[in-house]
Amino acid sequence: MPKPTMFIVHVSDAVASARFYADLFDMAPDFETPRFIAFDLGGGVQLALWSGAADVPPPGSRRTSEVCLALPGGPGAIDAQFRTWCAMGVEVVVEPHDEVFGRTFVVADPDGNLIRVAPVD
Repeated sequence: MPKPTMFIVHVSDAVASARFYADLFDMAPDFETPRFIAFDLGGGVQLALWSGAADVPPPGSRRTSEVCLALPGGPGAIDAQFRTWCAMGVEVVVEPHDEVFGRTFVVADPDGNLIRVAPVD
């Protein structure tokens, strides 16, 4: 059965969003065009930022997905990542708290796309 190899996040400015994600995840894009920029996540999987797509929901539309960064190191690592991102001025959507799967928090990119930090399963 085929497996997903790319996750696309719709953004208003691919270049600006790529800078945001590059700083947030401390990685560089491996493919760049003016409106489509992709990051290699390993294992043949990419995170892509795409602006200008005709079928993008209008601003203010409900977003129903999240990019998730799974961190090793337990609750202390999650809280440390939260402090690091807060110091960078990232918009906090949900403060750190304990969920059924462990410590977690959610931030947003400049377009309101959600980014969750959670423990490695």
